[in-house]
Amino acid sequence: MTAAATTVLRAARWADVAAGEVRSPAVIVLEGNRITAVNPEGPLPDSATEIDLGDVTLLPGLMDMELNLLIGGPGSPEGLPTPMHGVQDDPAYRTLRGAVNARTTLDAGFTTVRNLGLMVKTGGYLLDVALQRAIDQGWHPGPRIYPAGHAVTPYGGHLDPTVFQRLAPGIMPLTVAEGIANGVPDVIACVRYQIRHGAKLIKVSASGGVMSHSTSPGAQQYSDAEFAAIADEAHRAGVRVAAHAVGDTAIQACIRAGIDCIEHGFLASDETLQMMVDHGTFLVSTTYLTDAMAIDRIAPELRKKALEVFPRAKSMLPKAIAAGVKIACGTDAPAIPHGQNAKELVALVERGMTPMQALQAATVTSAELIDATDDLGQLAPGYLADIIAVPGDPSTDIAATLDVRFVMKDGQVVKQP
Repeated sequence: MTAAATTVLRAARWADVAAGEVRSPAVIVLEGNRITAVNPEGPLPDSATEIDLGDVTLLPGLMDMELNLLIGGPGSPEGLPTPMHGVQDDPAYRTLRGAVNARTTLDAGFTTVRNLGLMVKTGGYLLDVALQRAIDQGWHPGPRIYPAGHAVTPYGGHLDPTVFQRLAPGIMPLTVAEGIANGVPDVIACVRYQIRHGAKLIKVSASGGVMSHSTSPGAQQYSDAEFAAIADEAHRAGVRVAAHAVGDTAIQACIRAGIDCIEHGFLASDETLQMMVDHGTFLVSTTYLTDAMAIDRIAPELRKKALEVFPRAKSMLPKAIAAGVKIACGTDAPAIPHGQNAKELVALVERGMTPMQALQAATVTSAELIDATDDLGQLAPGYLADIIAVPGDPSTDIAATLDVRFVMKDGQVVKQP
């Protein structure tokens, strides 16, 4: 057996995100794809390959807990999905687009992502699972993907593809294989289908959304019994559940059902935020999109919803931060363009986090959300060598994360000066 290669990374600083401090200098020793030492006192191995990155800060690879690599990006105006993408793009074209978006995301310093729910006709194929496999096998560079397959949604619900494309009845029949599920037996079958074909988590559309035509943003889309069945089926398989939930009553129903994570949470009340704290429910707030989404280009009825909901979302997040809700970083890209993921960290600071808290949202808190705290989210012995470098000190200027100079994923250098 060949011994694992030894690499030494040197830099001016490194972020100890668990302790909430930036330390100097940085000497990180790697054996293969694992960190073995940080600033060791003894001599370094003579055979080690040294990489001196100079006046930068080393960070754990950042994580985006809500995006969809398979839409937006190349072939889309300004990187955003076209209105008819769900019926115009075949699975092969969509997967190739996802590969490009994956590389763009990795180059931006995001080495781990959750791909949360296809909303297209695919014949039941879980394209994000296929992309995850190709990346894991080294066929194409990209972040480590936790795929959700198809989002579980009822007829006419948010993320029902026929609603997004405003199709007439019968034009695009869908089944549990594409995430359409009504009633307890259907939602159980839908969860089982996604897990059977490689999903690593389950996404449920729990409330109406701003960007769907048939639903009010606050409307609860599933009954309490259906939510409980989804959570129970997923948890028995060892899989966590993320819920798209904008409305307050839907968020509370998800918390009561034991769903692990709320995506967006825009209309959460103070009482609901406290429920999240009490139950340990995560929030992926996707707050930057409320600043950046080009709502002037969307349909008038959707623009009206956005103008009502987005200001309330901006006022909710500072309350969630102050209450102590566990907040993980997520962008909902391509609601913002792929590769601009770090703008979410800037927005988190604008809403009330310290820069270090924003870094923690994209590292240790996200690692906790995906149950990977032994492998990801820190620069410490035993952890996977997902390491990025940014100029300056991101604990004083979070905007430094917008300028990623070096990316290593799983011990392999994928971007360097």
